[in-house]
Amino acid sequence: MRENEPISDGPIHSAPFGFVGAAGQRAALLAELEAAGVELGTYDLRIVEWLAGWDWPTVAVVASLIRRAAHGPK
Repeated sequence: MRENEPISDGPIHSAPFGFVGAAGQRAALLAELEAAGVELGTYDLRIVEWLAGWDWPTVAVVASLIRRAAHGPK
């Protein structure tokens, strides 16, 4: 996975590359949560904001986990 590529739909075997700022990371997390049908409360949003401050490889993997969990087992 490279910068500006979509969030992975499958297992990730090495750290994603690139840099995405906090606003982009927040948007990626919120998009995956919305697509998964997750209703967010005030504290949920606070945690999303906190996660968005982590490095891109961490956020990309968390977003990928949300995506894969939403689709269920293959």
